[in-house]
Amino acid sequence: MDPTRILYIYQEILPYTPETIAAKFCRELPQFIQENGNFEVRIFAPCYGIINERRNQLHEVQRLSGLNLIVDDNDYQLIIKVASIQTVRLQVYFIDNEAFFRRRAMLVDENNESFKDNDKRIIFYTQGVLETIKKLRWTPDIIHCSGWFSSLAPLYIKTMYSTDPFYAKSKVIFSAFNDKFTNTINKKLEKRLGIKEIEQQKLIKDKEITWESLIRLASQYSDVVVEGDSDMKNLLKGVVDTKEVKYLKYKEDMQATYLDLYNKLTAK
Repeated sequence: MDPTRILYIYQEILPYTPETIAAKFCRELPQFIQENGNFEVRIFAPCYGIINERRNQLHEVQRLSGLNLIVDDNDYQLIIKVASIQTVRLQVYFIDNEAFFRRRAMLVDENNESFKDNDKRIIFYTQGVLETIKKLRWTPDIIHCSGWFSSLAPLYIKTMYSTDPFYAKSKVIFSAFNDKFTNTINKKLEKRLGIKEIEQQKLIKDKEITWESLIRLASQYSDVVVEGDSDMKNLLKGVVDTKEVKYLKYKEDMQATYLDLYNKLTAK
């Protein structure tokens, strides 16, 4: 029987980014899944400027790099790098671009405020992952997104890529973590998405695009929303409509919870 293919779209992962609850969990979950069933995984993360590429032995994958992605009518070169976590036979693919990921920070500045170009960075990252998977000719059964920086992926998968044979049957999971920022995202985000299927819709009803706006948007286009850590119960209250979407609460043993969820989503 063919393995179940799981695509992880992460915003952070150990040992490449600083240790947080999300980064630690995102490092451990793929290993657990790979060791406990008939699964094949691919992991993607942004190539932040804080990542020590020499120490972590990142190298560019020439056959995957070179594509230009259009964001806000401008071309940005997509660079794909890869590194291996040798002890557990896991590869991590990194989405890179000099304009978006060379700064010495990840998602927010020293005041915990989202960078002014994070709208374009998220769009580039999301499209970069989805286009690279097509180049790899690897069709995912499940796409598991973690953190607000991956929040546009469910939207793209269920609209622009919904009829693409690589994604038409993919189930989407979104895990929300306590990574809230204090300011807002550029309101031009919706216009910059470039998704013809939703051009006439106003996706975000809020006056300003906040962390809550992105989490709400991700949940609306996901098959399952999960509390990624114990802080999320209160943070997601009133943000995610638990009556409209399948919703899983945080448990101490989330690895087993995800394993069970993957099996249920792909049961014939």
